Amino acid sequence: PRRLACAAKLTAGAPSLAIAGVSGAVGQEFLSVLAERDFPYGSIKMLGSKRSAGRTYEFEGETYTVEELTAESFEGVDIALFSAGGSVSKEFAPAAAANGCTVVDNSSAFRMTEGVPLVVPEVNPEAMAHMKVGSGGIIANPNCSTIICLMAVTPIHKAVGVERMVVSTYQAASGAGAAAMDELETQTKEVLEGKEPTCDIFPRQYAFNLFSHNSDVGPNGYNEEEMKLVNETRKIWDCPEVRVSGTCIRVPVMRAHAESINLQLKGPLEEAEALKLLEGAEGVSIIDKREENTFPTPLEVSGKDDVYVGRVRQDISQEDNRGIDMFICGDQIRKGAALNAVQCAEQLLRNSGLLPEAS
Repeated sequence: PRRLACAAKLTAGAPSLAIAGVSGAVGQEFLSVLAERDFPYGSIKMLGSKRSAGRTYEFEGETYTVEELTAESFEGVDIALFSAGGSVSKEFAPAAAANGCTVVDNSSAFRMTEGVPLVVPEVNPEAMAHMKVGSGGIIANPNCSTIICLMAVTPIHKAVGVERMVVSTYQAASGAGAAAMDELETQTKEVLEGKEPTCDIFPRQYAFNLFSHNSDVGPNGYNEEEMKLVNETRKIWDCPEVRVSGTCIRVPVMRAHAESINLQLKGPLEEAEALKLLEGAEGVSIIDKREENTFPTPLEVSGKDDVYVGRVRQDISQEDNRGIDMFICGDQIRKGAALNAVQCAEQLLRNSGLLPEAS
């Protein structure tokens, strides 16, 4: 196959793309990331619900009209990026994949399905090594909290092994979609003006408040978001024995998640060694200035591609230097969703010999 230069963008002979759910927050971010990374494509379709059909979007100097998503939408499409919700993915992704289209799905529909790779390209690209353009199939994008967490923790896991991980997340409005972001902004204005806040997306006030993640709580007391972190970590690491516990909290932040992480390690690791591992990790940046009390914040990492790590320190409650604590932040819409999906599509091109290997 002909190798494509990544700067080719709209290029004859390049794969045809489709964006399912283009009108949503992640769908719009797909377009931004594709443009910024000069992703090569031969054509692009923009797909959405019946309500979104007919809208127009500018992309790379061209105007595109949103088409209603149907079973026939993926004829002649090589790669489809889905962010239209789990029910839509379950209805349309398998048929698209059976017709030779490779679907990168941002929903939870197929994450734990046997045979469907769950991929963070910097962490486990080998999980999708068998997939090529034209062969069809589904690649699952992990949950945003899992992606952000494992970007920071995997370098340490690969070096010494993680025995147990305890995570507390502080999750932004963007994780619940564009409507939740709008509601947070509206509520903030209403509360400051002394008005009763509008509560359409969440059943309680969000502005100037925080609460347990809004996903359903199971019989074991963990909510769905927390169990995603548990189960997806085990699948991505191919490590069913790793012990994971999470507490997920929704906080009044617009679009970047924060996480406090405690690691119990299989072997000793000093703080300086942990920092060195993180400094050398792709897609990870360090903000760890103790003398200034300066560490990552959701505000300053919003719109950034990397996951930012700080507060790296020895866990003084564990013996023999077998514990590390850290605090991390990452943009939920970018690395937590759209960027990771586009990176999976880039890896698909590399598997097919259509892009050079990443340096």
